[in-house]
Amino acid sequence: MAGGAQLSVTDLRRAARHPVDYPVIGEHRERGDMGLHIVNVSAHGFMINSSPDLQRGDRVTIRLPAIGRIEAHVIWTMDERAGFQFERIIRFEDFVKMIDQMQPNPKLRRRR
Repeated sequence: MAGGAQLSVTDLRRAARHPVDYPVIGEHRERGDMGLHIVNVSAHGFMINSSPDLQRGDRVTIRLPAIGRIEAHVIWTMDERAGFQFERIIRFEDFVKMIDQMQPNPKLRRRR
């Protein structure tokens, strides 16, 4: 049996991304807890800039403000960066609350 998620992903990279500087603990089924640093986020997923040897298809569970625990799958990796897709799309109202807590500087938030 092959490891990792079998993903059929629509290209969602055009979704509005919000720059953040947000450290989280990712829970990996085989590797345990790992520190991740989220540098941008959208309603569909997020990007980290310090990939701890993750591979496409790996799953991690993270805890985000206003959202709580959510699972995400690695969609791509490049050098030290990795892009993740959430297991579900985050509702707009919850996304706004999350961004307000993750990016407290209103000058850095995108217009809504």
